[in-house]
Amino acid sequence: MLLELIIKNFAIIDRLHVTFGSGFNVLTGETGAGKSIIIDAVGLLCGDRARPDFIRHGEEEATVEAVFMIAEQTKLRSLLGAAGYEDGEELLVKRVISRSGKNRVFVNGSMATLTQLSEFTVDLLTIYGQNEHQNLLRSDRHLALLDSFAGTAPLVAECAAQFRQLKEIRSHLERLNTAEREQRQRLDLLSFQRQEIDDAALHLGEDDELSAERRLLHNAEKLSATTHDSYEKLYGDNGALCEELGRVATSISELGSIDPALTTIAENLSSALYTLEDVALELRRYSEKISFDPQRQTEVDERLTLLTTLKRKYAGTLDEILAYRKNIETEIEELFDLDASRDRLLLQRDEMAIALDETAATLSAARRAAAQQLRQAVETELHELAMPKALFSIQLHALAEPGATGAERGEFLLAPNPGEDPKPLIKIASGGELSRIMLALNRVAPDSDRGATLIFDEVDAGIGGQAATAVGEKLRAVACHGQALCITHLPQVAAFADHHYRVEKQVEDGRTTTTLSLLDEHDRVEEMARMLGGAKISATTREHAREIIRLSSANVAEPGD
Repeated sequence: MLLELIIKNFAIIDRLHVTFGSGFNVLTGETGAGKSIIIDAVGLLCGDRARPDFIRHGEEEATVEAVFMIAEQTKLRSLLGAAGYEDGEELLVKRVISRSGKNRVFVNGSMATLTQLSEFTVDLLTIYGQNEHQNLLRSDRHLALLDSFAGTAPLVAECAAQFRQLKEIRSHLERLNTAEREQRQRLDLLSFQRQEIDDAALHLGEDDELSAERRLLHNAEKLSATTHDSYEKLYGDNGALCEELGRVATSISELGSIDPALTTIAENLSSALYTLEDVALELRRYSEKISFDPQRQTEVDERLTLLTTLKRKYAGTLDEILAYRKNIETEIEELFDLDASRDRLLLQRDEMAIALDETAATLSAARRAAAQQLRQAVETELHELAMPKALFSIQLHALAEPGATGAERGEFLLAPNPGEDPKPLIKIASGGELSRIMLALNRVAPDSDRGATLIFDEVDAGIGGQAATAVGEKLRAVACHGQALCITHLPQVAAFADHHYRVEKQVEDGRTTTTLSLLDEHDRVEEMARMLGGAKISATTREHAREIIRLSSANVAEPGD
């Protein structure tokens, strides 16, 4: 749900900060006040293309930001977390457009891409009007809308899984066919690789052990000389450190008879002497066991070179080379038995194709039945929305063979006037008709559109009177599922609002600016009276406005009525 919208330096908007409520929100105002500009600004949060002329005259950049409540949007919150953005019950998105072309996007205070913004807001905002967000103009979405209405999502998922498995089997068969043509060459290569790895007689950890041994062999002379020299200085030479320390310990010990306090010092000296003697002996033993073996050094170097060559050819580690060796064995067995492998895959292919055909047939039957129900339900709604003779249908076109979405593609058709043949929506429907069709779909199948906030523009174009009241009633019912915003010029529609906002254009210091304000009860009556009576508002007009609001509040349809 859209909680807050902040727009700065956008077209004729200087600064606009508005809080929206749940349910049905209506925006009204004089023609040219800037209502469509607000829709353009919101469109930027859906990923619409930014244009320099969006920026207010005299400013270098414009910003649009919004706060959404996403506590129940588990899919979106998972998506945010996976992308590394802070998770919470609210989502803050911001888009900055600059005259320099350095446009920026922020999500929860961190930089983001325009693609990410579109992915995050696709389930939060849906705009119906003359813009890019009309799913009805995308024929690939029509089948998904029908499936949502029919409740066939599990069958679609099963079709997709079976089609994916069938595709994998076919790919495997193709690899086998290719392998057969190149069987001998491939067998020779695999046999050579297997023999080369076997001849190496690898064991895990060998490379690390050999690297450590090579370090010792390459530094044997230095290790031997240094440890021997250290032994001599500590113990072996005349006047070695241990000899001198022994004398010092004896001298201090003799003084202990004079001053007992020196006894402890003498004992510490003796202990240090014993420790140094042990160290000296360990150094001598280490020095004596070090030997320079040129032959062993050559063997280790050659073995490490071989291991490096094998890693470069087959895998980065010995463990991976041995795993590759197992794969070689499997492929060799398969190449030696191509006919059996092919027969097994052909059987799997045929079984999976039959399963896919059966699932697709079940799905097709469900879709045909649902298409008739959806047609009747949508036509009933359209007849109440000032399209009394409109004919709506869903045409299912059979595919050559079942795919991931079943055995057909779907397309919505419309004949808005009597005597016309139904044609694809994209070819004949106006913006107002599209909005009303989407409104009808939302009425008969509330889950058919995923947007939590629905924004309707031009939904009341070309209607009035009783039809306008029906539109307002249905919009209010649709909003019961979450939140709806509607720009309207009709008081019959505005009367159903849970929250009524007025868009005004003002001139201050020679600059035009647009404001948006939430109306209290008194101001709402005044705005409704203006919509009813124009510039001259009388007591009768105000009473008429109050009456429309009262009747609308008492006559709210529930979804599905």
